[in-house]
Amino acid sequence: MTVLVAYNDSPQGEAALRRAHGEAVGRSTDLAIIVLTPQPPSDPTPATLAHVLDTLGSEVEVSIAYRYDGLEPADAILDEAERLDADLVVLGSRKRSAVSKFLLGSTTQRVLLDASAPVLVVKGAY
Repeated sequence: MTVLVAYNDSPQGEAALRRAHGEAVGRSTDLAIIVLTPQPPSDPTPATLAHVLDTLGSEVEVSIAYRYDGLEPADAILDEAERLDADLVVLGSRKRSAVSKFLLGSTTQRVLLDASAPVLVVKGAY
C-alpha cells in the first residue's frame, strides 16, 4: 500500500505533502513523493523538500521520484500512481480564474478524472 503525493515548492505542495504524510501514518503505509520540477535537481532531495520532511517525522518509509523531461505533470503523476499501484493520490490545489481554467486546462482535473486510485485534493495556505 502506498500514498502518492505530487510535490512542488509552493504552499500547495507543502500542504499536500503534510496531508499525505498524515494519511500514510494513519494507514500504516509508505509515502511516495513525485517532485514536479521541469528538471531533476542536482541534489537528490531539494533543500525545501528536505526541510519539510525533517519536520514530519519518520513514522513511514518515504521514497522520492522526479518528473522526467518533456512529460506533463498530470502524465507524470498518473504514471507514477500506476507504477506504484497507489492506494491514494494527494494533490495540492490553488485558486484559478475561469479564463485560466478554460485556456490552460488543469493538472488536478486531469488526475481526478483519469486516476485509478482515489484522489485527495488539499487546499494550500496563501
